[in-house]
Amino acid sequence: MSQPVRIAQLSCGAEYSGVQKEIEEAAHAVDAEIFFPDIKLADIKKSFTEFGLEVQSADLKLAIARARALVDGQVEADAVFIATCFRCAEAAIVRNELRRYIHENSHLPVVSYSFTERTTSGTLLTRMEALTTIARRRALLARERQEGITLGLDSGSATTKAVIMKDNKIIGTGWRPTTEVQKSADDVVALALEEAGIKMDEIQAIGCTGYGRFLIGNSFKADLVQEELTVNSKGAVYLADRQHGFATVIDIGGMDNKAITVQDGIPGVFTMGGICAGASGRFLEMTAKRLGVEITELGPLAMKGFGEKVPMNSYCIVFGTQSLVNALATGSRPEDVAAAACHSVAEQVFEQQLQEVDIREPVIMVGGTSLIEGLVHAMGELLQTEVLVPKYSQYIGAVGSALLASGFIEKGA
Repeated sequence: MSQPVRIAQLSCGAEYSGVQKEIEEAAHAVDAEIFFPDIKLADIKKSFTEFGLEVQSADLKLAIARARALVDGQVEADAVFIATCFRCAEAAIVRNELRRYIHENSHLPVVSYSFTERTTSGTLLTRMEALTTIARRRALLARERQEGITLGLDSGSATTKAVIMKDNKIIGTGWRPTTEVQKSADDVVALALEEAGIKMDEIQAIGCTGYGRFLIGNSFKADLVQEELTVNSKGAVYLADRQHGFATVIDIGGMDNKAITVQDGIPGVFTMGGICAGASGRFLEMTAKRLGVEITELGPLAMKGFGEKVPMNSYCIVFGTQSLVNALATGSRPEDVAAAACHSVAEQVFEQQLQEVDIREPVIMVGGTSLIEGLVHAMGELLQTEVLVPKYSQYIGAVGSALLASGFIEKGA
């Protein structure tokens, strides 16, 4: 049995808010061990002074000293989890600076999180799973080519996707809305097999990801069952041909969003979630429905409009919907409303999540929403850079799963 992954915790307030128990339970669920780096009392003042941030909280000063101990090699760890209360502005600044400092000065994977009193172990599970995956499977994540015949399945909250790859080429795909998790998976696999012109018994390895990964992983007897943060980032840089050097992956999903800084195909810093569905693909689906167009038509419609003409705030989906209804009631053009909706979602992702990662070019957008041209355009304007959308971007999780699953053929798994 492998040793538990040791995750160093740098935090402020987790013990007082009752969240510490949830953090430890999430780590335990993925066979990881949370620990607080031991440091000398004399090192706290020295580290705090040299770091250069004027903070008042004793816990934040301690977190800074622990971060320096990790970077200097005084304390060994496999990964780092930084957690502070979302209500504290001082903590948010320190959390962001510590995340950047560790990422730039070490090879430790880092995830930062702002918790509330209602944060549960389930909320933290995917983040902990990603940290342990990076620590345990760096060699697998470094894989650059797919070999053999493999099947990748992505059971997402909104859609289920399947991809069949053969010797580094996609030969079959399947896409369906997620209804019944197992049935949706069966349907997309059948579609992919038909397009590829092969039978199920020719598949040499299977990889699964997404919210339904455990259910479909078990039913398909998958070789790889892995969380979507590492899988999506690997699939993104593979399809965009950016497996060397830095890249930033943005996936605005149906239920949550992911922003990942990748170096040489391996995630370094990542965040997921979102304050409200107003900053996700759900709001764009609602906008399309209100405008009487298909979601596939929303992007081209938005490109014809001027979003600045329509006040809209999708920070909360309730307020966003109210803005949408008001705009249409006062005679705003559909194309202007579409453009405003795309800009609002991009802006919320930028403000809520992209501040938690280091934006490194190229910026790669993936997932179903990457096909909404107006959203990609709005994100590019906010980041002041060209955003790449690779071919098959909507199949990113399935592609990453198929690619990584090929590593199990060599091992005979």
